[in-house]
Amino acid sequence: MEKPKNILAIAGPKGGVGKSTISANLAIALSKLGKKVTAVDLDLGTSNLHAIFGLREFKYTLDDFVLNRVRNLSDIVLDTEINNLSIICGGDVPGIANMAYQKKMKLIRHLLKLDCDFVILDLAPGASYNVADFLIIAQKTLLVTTAEVPSLLNVYSFLKSAVFRRLKFFFKHKKSSELLELLEKARDFDNYPHLNTMEGLLGKAREINPDIADSARKILSGLKPFVVINRVFTKSDAGAGEVIQKLMRQYLSIDSGVIMTIREDKAVKNATARMKPIMIDAPKSMFSRDIEQIAATLCE
Repeated sequence: MEKPKNILAIAGPKGGVGKSTISANLAIALSKLGKKVTAVDLDLGTSNLHAIFGLREFKYTLDDFVLNRVRNLSDIVLDTEINNLSIICGGDVPGIANMAYQKKMKLIRHLLKLDCDFVILDLAPGASYNVADFLIIAQKTLLVTTAEVPSLLNVYSFLKSAVFRRLKFFFKHKKSSELLELLEKARDFDNYPHLNTMEGLLGKAREINPDIADSARKILSGLKPFVVINRVFTKSDAGAGEVIQKLMRQYLSIDSGVIMTIREDKAVKNATARMKPIMIDAPKSMFSRDIEQIAATLCE
């Protein structure tokens, strides 16, 4: 079954960095480029993507699919007033954020079937198993942060956790208990400092099973996350992404995509107060122009 042209995951190590605002407005920018887009609120349990679109009432949410009230995910897709753009609203049922593995796999299968050019996944903050599993299916990932040093370091920790989750999933699939044990040792830096880098870890893995290690390296080489620095005030803020690029390259052997920046803009606060996406409320604002540039880059 053919996948959508692009599954785009938008993630971040913590809340409050503008991830959902970026998700909603990027969906609009892509739809304006003629792309058919479905935005999916996967910030399970604390969803708010619908509010950014100004939606107050809707018949179905993700709860209805996860709890088997509807058969197909496509049944809960809600068309918006924006041409080419639809949304799947998140749920608020207690415990939905920790859905059973089988339900999550069913959701993933249905996400892959959605009939559109872009599926935008607005993920929950942090590197939970749910988030890591949804990242696995994404062709492109945007990691949203701000320029403060703690936020930048959190992005690195987030990505490291997601990478280890992906390797653990792969080694389990290959039924290699030795490589799973090696992966656990790599988390213990004090006793196994030689496994502190991905190069050291995969080098040791190759001694155990060259074929699996080489396949794992190939999987990681395909990870080229885009880092988005939001609320940029100065040129030094804009250059903060280089810190993440260096850490990713040195310790995870991952080359990031283009560092993207979004300038601080009071128009965002004004649009939020009016419950309108800023791409609609202030299409000529700095924020909107920066989002349009990101959308164009993703379509290249």
